[in-house]
Amino acid sequence: MSQLLKEHLGEALAGLAVLGVAAGFLAFALDRTGLGGGGTYELTARFPNATGIAVGSDVRVSGLKVGTVTAQRLDPASFQAVVTLAVNRGVVLPADSSAAITSEGLLGGSYIALVPGGDEERLVPGDEITDTQGATDLMGLIGSVINRSGEPAPAAAAPPAP
Repeated sequence: MSQLLKEHLGEALAGLAVLGVAAGFLAFALDRTGLGGGGTYELTARFPNATGIAVGSDVRVSGLKVGTVTAQRLDPASFQAVVTLAVNRGVVLPADSSAAITSEGLLGGSYIALVPGGDEERLVPGDEITDTQGATDLMGLIGSVINRSGEPAPAAAAPPAP
């Protein structure tokens, strides 16, 4: 056996390296998708418009990533998007915190921005963030600005002739 190991030591080391890289990739993938669990807790939020948000989208506080979106569904009663957030356990949010769908810029992706409130009571796993703001329709805003720019100014009504 020891003679066999001496002859194929390079192949054995290469195989161990491949297994190490595969384990690292698996850990990275579980961390990025939020499926790793352990260090997170779940919150939900309802949005009237969740455009641009998908499973895996970032959840941020003060611009720093503190979690990910793990699920989204349509509430058949209210027709609102119910989004499930996995937030890092080290981030303990006040109960009156708010959530807003925000974009990184005109060409950037969307993420959920959490804004901590001032309440002494804290959100616990399974709670719902009730103060939410949906995504802004940027294309609609741009279209309305463009359409209004070509309109002539309203003419002042001429006074009636005496």
